[in-house]
Amino acid sequence: MRGLTNYDLMPDDSLTDFLAQRGARFGVVAGESVAQNYGDIKAEYRALTETIGLVDLSFRGCLAVLGDDRVKFINGQVTNDVAGLKPGQGCYAALVNAKAKMQSDLHVYMLDDELILDFEFGLLDTVKARLESHVVADQVELVDASPHFGLLSLQGPKTPDVLASLGLVLPGELFAHIKTSIDDCCEIYLINNSRYGTSGCDLYVPVEYWVNAVEHLAKAVKGQSGCLIGWQATEIARVEAGLPRFGAEMDHNTLPPEAGLETRAISYTKGCYIGQEIIARIRTYGRVNRSLVGYRLDSELAVGTDLLDDNRMVVGKLTSVVHSPKWGWIALGLVKRGSEISGKVFTARKPAQGQAVLSELPFK
Repeated sequence: MRGLTNYDLMPDDSLTDFLAQRGARFGVVAGESVAQNYGDIKAEYRALTETIGLVDLSFRGCLAVLGDDRVKFINGQVTNDVAGLKPGQGCYAALVNAKAKMQSDLHVYMLDDELILDFEFGLLDTVKARLESHVVADQVELVDASPHFGLLSLQGPKTPDVLASLGLVLPGELFAHIKTSIDDCCEIYLINNSRYGTSGCDLYVPVEYWVNAVEHLAKAVKGQSGCLIGWQATEIARVEAGLPRFGAEMDHNTLPPEAGLETRAISYTKGCYIGQEIIARIRTYGRVNRSLVGYRLDSELAVGTDLLDDNRMVVGKLTSVVHSPKWGWIALGLVKRGSEISGKVFTARKPAQGQAVLSELPFK
């Protein structure tokens, strides 16, 4: 099977037109055109949390790392243990600078002859430039693979059932991946990846077969009472699950432990990497000055709203706000050390009045 960089290209508008014909309503997020919904956000949310949803994630960044030194090089750049991976395995990690401030979070997948980095949209130039700045004598090549592949995602409790109807099996461990095909339609990479707190998988599909793949998958999803899912429904599920997103809860001033990534994205035994000393020091000698928490709101509040304690001091900020069919208005945000007390009530500062009650994550 060819690697991710050895496929044809398809104009982006072909993919957009195909989804638009199926009811997609597009909006811009971080400079990218994204399917916001397909006309019924509540139905899409129910499918995502109760049955199965098909999500187009082709707007995400995808970087292929080639060359004989690719594993050693990436292992020295990210927070998790890439050197310990075998072909067919993967991990979640953070890319940080020398001060341990995040440049991106990402998934790393070990293929036979290349590594694949999957990360949030709008970060391709940042991630590529950050990595290239540390290539000295390494035999490493970085190639943008996103024009060659579309990224589709099946998310929801019935993911195994949909795969079974297509003659496929979800790879056993998280981030494990296999090369396979959809009804002989095309070759794909199938990855075990739960993105929104339920069972799920990603499928990298060559763009020349993207339309056929969507048609096959959409038919199988409909057979399990599912549907196409847009950005807005996935954001509700993500916030409910308490999962941070780069560009919202995480940015270039974030230390990975502030976003709660200690157990998911950091290896404390792998040895040296850029920013390792500071992250190890945080673990050994103290805590971070702020942390990721959930908030239950008494009304809609804007992203970026400051939260005040009883002394009228700003101690928190809202980073993602959604209206959950289960919980009403909820949010993710940051809070200063010493104020992370479940049930503590904060007052919203301008532009809107309201209250936010700190909640443990995930929301229950």
